Amino acid sequence: MTVSDDELIHLRRCVDLAAEAVAAGDEPFGSVLVAADGTVLAEDRNRERSTGDPTRHPEIELARWAAAHLTPPERAAATVFTSGEHCPMCAAAHGWVGLGRIVYVSSAEQTGEWLAELGVSASPVRALPIAEIVPGLVVEGPVPGLAEEVRALHHRFRGEG
Repeated sequence: MTVSDDELIHLRRCVDLAAEAVAAGDEPFGSVLVAADGTVLAEDRNRERSTGDPTRHPEIELARWAAAHLTPPERAAATVFTSGEHCPMCAAAHGWVGLGRIVYVSSAEQTGEWLAELGVSASPVRALPIAEIVPGLVVEGPVPGLAEEVRALHHRFRGEG
C-alpha cells in the first residue's frame, strides 16, 4: 500500500501514541481521527490496563468522540488512522457511528502472529477483518516499514525487546 506524506505523518503519530501506551503500561495501540480537510480532530492511545477497562481501545474512544462532536456528514468524511487494525468491537463502533475510511499500520493477522511468537495466549474475541464487520467501508493497510515498528513495540511491551 502507498500512503501520502500527509498520511504518513498521521500514521507515525499513531506509532508514537502506541509507544506512549507501552510507556504507561498499556498495549501498543494508538489512533488519530482526521477531518476531510486534513485537520487532526482527536487522538488517543490504548488505556486498558491503566484503567482496568478492557474496552478502552483508542479506536472506540475516537468513535465516541466523533459521535459527540461531529455531524453525520463530517464523520463519514473523516479518516481514522491507527497503529493496528480495529478489533471487532472497535470496527462495530466505527460502523455504528458512521465514520469513514480506516488506514492501519499493522493488520490483526500480523498482530496475532507477533503475539504467537511471544507465546501470548489468544484473545477472548476472534480477530476478524474490518470489512467483515463493516461491509463496504474503505480500509487500507498494512503499511510496510511502520508495521515492523509496531511489532517491536509489542515485543517491548512483553519484555522481549
